[in-house]
Amino acid sequence: MRRLLLSAAATALFLSPLACDVEKTGNQIVAPKMMVGALLSTPSVEFSPAAMAGFDGGTLPDGGSFGETVTIPGQTMAFAFFGTRQNDVGQPSPISEGASLRLEIQGENPVSLSGEGLGVYTRTSSSEPDGELPYKSGASYRFVATHEGYSHVATVEEAPLQEQLAGLHPPEGYVQHTANLDLTLQRPPVASGQTRNLGFVTVFALGSNGERGQEPTYTNAPDPTDPLAILQLVAMPEKWTGQNVTIPGSAFPDLDSTYLVVFHTADLGGPESDNLFIGSAVLVGSADVGVVHTQ
Repeated sequence: MRRLLLSAAATALFLSPLACDVEKTGNQIVAPKMMVGALLSTPSVEFSPAAMAGFDGGTLPDGGSFGETVTIPGQTMAFAFFGTRQNDVGQPSPISEGASLRLEIQGENPVSLSGEGLGVYTRTSSSEPDGELPYKSGASYRFVATHEGYSHVATVEEAPLQEQLAGLHPPEGYVQHTANLDLTLQRPPVASGQTRNLGFVTVFALGSNGERGQEPTYTNAPDPTDPLAILQLVAMPEKWTGQNVTIPGSAFPDLDSTYLVVFHTADLGGPESDNLFIGSAVLVGSADVGVVHTQ
């Protein structure tokens, strides 16, 4: 744990535009409070079970009618963990009692996150009928934890545009793929001198009515509620910045089945206030979504 914390701190120090403020950076290196979190947006997606099954008339085997289009609604989800480091050893201790956490989104009203215990705070747009958890590309996002009268702030300066993977959007409207075979997708090229955003892929099995499996069949995304996973991301981001995205065949285990592929593009931010550990990290991003049907 100590090596991971030090590596994350060194990486953040090298990357941070605030590194020129020596006093502030020094305070962040020794700050006991830490935060990790994410805000990730997923758009809605439509697919036709009949088209995938190769039917063109009558009724489907499950009783549905041809021409039915299933819509999986989009959602924006926010997570954060707020805690205290234990002398760089072991899992950080969560802070729940007497603390609150909110999101400040450029041009929007602040949004409070609900405490779930063990230092975890969450919010989803599906519980907000007025859409109070928006995703705005180009906007800044500030995660603000308040505890004992002090604010601890981590910021993503510019939420990225949605990055589309052409391989997820063939003319048929879905990807035809062989079960148990790896699927490789290419990310768009980036301009010379620019750094590619982080990219995470997650795959879920889908039922004929669009119901999503409870657990993914595959993901390479760090758990945004796991501070150690996010610290590893800060220390070694190269795993998620390559141009090729290879999904193992085990993500598509069954014949004649449908899977949802979610590819999140995210920007990585860090501490803004000097009372937050420099290894703290927050992610903000949006997703491209595609449907895969196996044969």
